[in-house]
Amino acid sequence: MVDNGSRTDISFYWRFVSSAIAACFAEFCTIPLDTAKVRLQLQKKAAAGDAVAIPKYRGMLGTIITIFREEGLTALWTGLVPGLHRQCLFGGLRIGLYEPVKAFLFGDSFVGDISLIKKILAGLITGALAITVANPTDLVKVRLQSEGKLPPGVPRRYLGALDAYFKIIRQEGIGSLWTGLGPNIARNAIINAAELASYDHIKQTILEIPGFTDDIFTHVLAGLGAGFFAVCIGSPVDVDQDHSQVVDI
Repeated sequence: MVDNGSRTDISFYWRFVSSAIAACFAEFCTIPLDTAKVRLQLQKKAAAGDAVAIPKYRGMLGTIITIFREEGLTALWTGLVPGLHRQCLFGGLRIGLYEPVKAFLFGDSFVGDISLIKKILAGLITGALAITVANPTDLVKVRLQSEGKLPPGVPRRYLGALDAYFKIIRQEGIGSLWTGLGPNIARNAIINAAELASYDHIKQTILEIPGFTDDIFTHVLAGLGAGFFAVCIGSPVDVDQDHSQVVDI
């Protein structure tokens, strides 16, 4: 993903396309977990102001089961369309821009691996740039996911992703699509930097173990480790990001 060897000649276009496709596939597979996460985080935020409130959702698995029982299986994929929009932009840009930004900052004539600090800096910049472009898709995704089961006769605020984009622009102004940009930049820049830097380090460590080669299995192991590390790093700012994007609905 971020090697400095034979992959430096891959064009930005192919980096963007391949990263976007991979990110969209991952989004489709994991969005039920993301929907449950959003519901749990917003419930915890709401409960902070109501000490006697009985929590509706309990744990990740319990939340998924509750959503499935009350709203149906497809409700777990609520927000999929803007989620795919987000991954096409954010997933493509954050990795597609990584090598160009690294070359711009440190020159394209460097030999071998650059330092961890420099990788982190490049990851911070590309993560911030990518989510600035993709923030409207993130906003719509969270708003769609945050709507649970409504009382009979109460219509949903948004009919779908495109309806949400147009209604937000019409009712709140185009600038409102970038609501929550500050915490979103903080979260995604930090996660992107942690993910890319840790990916490089973990993969390098694995390749030093006898019997391991630079193949798909090694990349999967490095990716799993990087994803876990990035989630642990980004979790503290994740709650504030989601809350800031639904507080006004």
